[in-house]
Amino acid sequence: MATMTDLDELALALPHATKERDGEGRPAYKVHGKLFCLHRSRRPDAVDPETGERLGDVLMFRVADLDVKELLLSDDRGIYFTTPHFNGYPAVLVRIPELAGLDRDELHDLVAEAWLTRAQKRVAKAWLAEHESLNGDATKPPRGRRP
Repeated sequence: MATMTDLDELALALPHATKERDGEGRPAYKVHGKLFCLHRSRRPDAVDPETGERLGDVLMFRVADLDVKELLLSDDRGIYFTTPHFNGYPAVLVRIPELAGLDRDELHDLVAEAWLTRAQKRVAKAWLAEHESLNGDATKPPRGRRP
């Protein structure tokens, strides 16, 4: 069961990752000044289907491409979603309470994938090489890394 504390720890453990907060205290995680994950403000494109109220508990994670996005959106657990605002954009949305449906390893993979989409190539390459060696198989990418 993953939490916002886990998200914070995992994101900030990645090389060159920083955290900024908006005026309402919502975190945004960046690498080299590029956003890879954030807690969205209440937006008209994400509303509670029962009340119609704008959702204030939505996280956005960058993904490698639209195929990865579709793969995550097809997850039967219903953790990931998108809105028309993100049509054609490589990102998925997750409501904060839905983090509990992920284990920490799954959240790690999601955060690392998001970070890899924005990190400088040399930094990402070094991080992948380090983590491949930790896996004990240099031919196998780190858990969750999509080819």
